Amino acid sequence: MPASSVYQQLVQSASQYSELPFLHIPANALGESENFDASYADTVLQADKLKAGYSDAGLRIGDRVAILFENKAEFFFHWFALNALGVCVVPVNSELMPDEVGYLLEHSDVCCAVGFEHKLEVLSAAVERFNLGIPVVADHAIGELNIIHRTEVAEQIDLNTECAILYTSGSTGKPKGCLLTNDYFLSSGAWYRDAGGYCELKKGVERLITPLPLVHMNAMACSTMGMMMTGGCLIQLDRFHPRSWWQSVRDTKATVLHYLGVMPAILLNLPLSDSDDFSQQIKFGFGAGVNPVHHAVFEHRFGFPLIESWGMTETGCTNCITAIQEPRHVGTSCIGKQPDRLDVKLVNEQGTAVAKGEPGELLVRAKGDNPRQGFFSGYYKNQAATDEAWKDGWLHTGDIVRQGEDDSLHFVDRLKNVIRRSGENVSALEVEATLSLCEQVEAVAVTAVPDEIRGDEVIACIIPANGIELEESTAEEIFLQAAKALSYFKLPGYVAFVDALPLTASNKPQRAELKKLARRIVTNEEQSTRYFDLRSLKKKGVGTS
Repeated sequence: MPASSVYQQLVQSASQYSELPFLHIPANALGESENFDASYADTVLQADKLKAGYSDAGLRIGDRVAILFENKAEFFFHWFALNALGVCVVPVNSELMPDEVGYLLEHSDVCCAVGFEHKLEVLSAAVERFNLGIPVVADHAIGELNIIHRTEVAEQIDLNTECAILYTSGSTGKPKGCLLTNDYFLSSGAWYRDAGGYCELKKGVERLITPLPLVHMNAMACSTMGMMMTGGCLIQLDRFHPRSWWQSVRDTKATVLHYLGVMPAILLNLPLSDSDDFSQQIKFGFGAGVNPVHHAVFEHRFGFPLIESWGMTETGCTNCITAIQEPRHVGTSCIGKQPDRLDVKLVNEQGTAVAKGEPGELLVRAKGDNPRQGFFSGYYKNQAATDEAWKDGWLHTGDIVRQGEDDSLHFVDRLKNVIRRSGENVSALEVEATLSLCEQVEAVAVTAVPDEIRGDEVIACIIPANGIELEESTAEEIFLQAAKALSYFKLPGYVAFVDALPLTASNKPQRAELKKLARRIVTNEEQSTRYFDLRSLKKKGVGTS
């Protein structure tokens, strides 16, 4: 009988793979002298102990609990225990500021918060600051909880029961809480289990290593559920450690790895080694956002394919688009072809379908009678945003994609990152990828600033590499290097050297704050920032001479 909750799936998997390893956390990821290991049977045992404690505390179906456990084993045990009771978890990123934590706790209507003892100060400060009046306890002290309800609830735990609320990164405003059900997680795991192609998972065999945070969809719904539904072992790191990454891959005997776009670039910068070839160990890497310039170089050096996928918290894995088989068009930001279960449409600003080869916003929906099957249930306490996202019966993703002649889809950029200059659309992501290859650049973020003639102009905010002189000649060198790869209208009209970039908790550019910073720079409100006006260099043919 198919499982109707994440916990039930765990129990079913444990009955089949009892003594196989479910979770492995290397000692260096724990800051300990020994590794942590838990079999499927161990995991059920730990979850059941916590389940009893939470049940005695009065928690029940429909409650929500904030959890702050970083990328540690406790995250899984508490998540599964609470799910067994029909309780929804609200994972809290330990990197958030107190006001950000307070917003999540208040907005999600949690009835309590649980975390490591050394993290309780963060939770308690947020509760006090927002006057929330909810209990905060350490993971080993849930017996101190006493949740009192005024009404009885008789509903049963099923596929539609809330499992988690995951908050978007908030790169352009306040984070929105995505309501995710048991069905969302089970469907995502089933997608990975059945994906096939380059992403074939053999039952009871795979060992998947990931440094991605457990507060995000990829780690919870993709890697965790994919391993759980195939009897695989999840190798969870605390974060990405470039210099010890490949040693961790070897030591843990990983067969699959998950990555973010920045990881291949960093790993390619490591010194060449005779042991770089992982073709006999790693079947594939699964992720998104690899710099097109790095894609083929990485695969050739390290010996395995990087499988690019498109997805969002709102879509889960169930409704992702993945270059799971050939042609993958390596080096073109290809995300594969339209999957059988999805309807896909690319539209312009007026909502009209664009021609092949033309970029347009990606709209998706599930085929059949239920176009929202497997998607998020909506934005919590924000029906207007939910309705806007699902306008005209399609999920409006906010991502710009183009379709190639063979129907392969290629990611271009986020709609909100597109700079409109003299009628031309400029992808901030494309410009960032090009500038990041310049040796003078440590980090870069690109955005728009107003231009009286052209509407928008491109500005590149750059953290310079060590030892680089912040002179106009340096800015021009960067500009001319980029001109070898970019059309003239995409080149930065301004180059600003900054000490830091505004980032979200997941280390993505905080686009709204970046745009504010850029405007302050060009209006000379940021006195400490050196910037250079290079607009006179932006001419047709600038990079061809």
